[in-house]
Amino acid sequence: MNFRPRAKSKPELNLIPLIDVLIVLLIFLVLTTTFSHEAALHIHLPEASNHEEDKDKGIELVIDADGHYIVNGHIVLNNDVDSIKQALLEAAAGNHDPLVTIDADKSTRHQAVISALDAAGQLGFVHVTFAIKAKE
Repeated sequence: MNFRPRAKSKPELNLIPLIDVLIVLLIFLVLTTTFSHEAALHIHLPEASNHEEDKDKGIELVIDADGHYIVNGHIVLNNDVDSIKQALLEAAAGNHDPLVTIDADKSTRHQAVISALDAAGQLGFVHVTFAIKAKE
């Protein structure tokens, strides 16, 4: 009879397969992630033959087809002129006459664009331009 105690082996946790699975998951997540520059509104710009890119440190005012506003990436909660004026003032950050670029969807109601122009005019912003998509 063998009465000697058996040598107990310590349990091992093999980390290499776990690391391989995590790397595969990380690669999958990186490849399937999409990055969008537009905040929440999808707009289709009107087309014109003259196209110049004038977005140099100004204020970008986006209006979608339903009349919702985004000023420099921040959603304007109310669609009245006072809310638009407040958002434009915050985006101007002390600049007395910034360049305001209006990116309005081609299906936007005329009143939504006029409200944006009215808000900019009441603040004294006279450099207002419209974004367009160049014809091919």
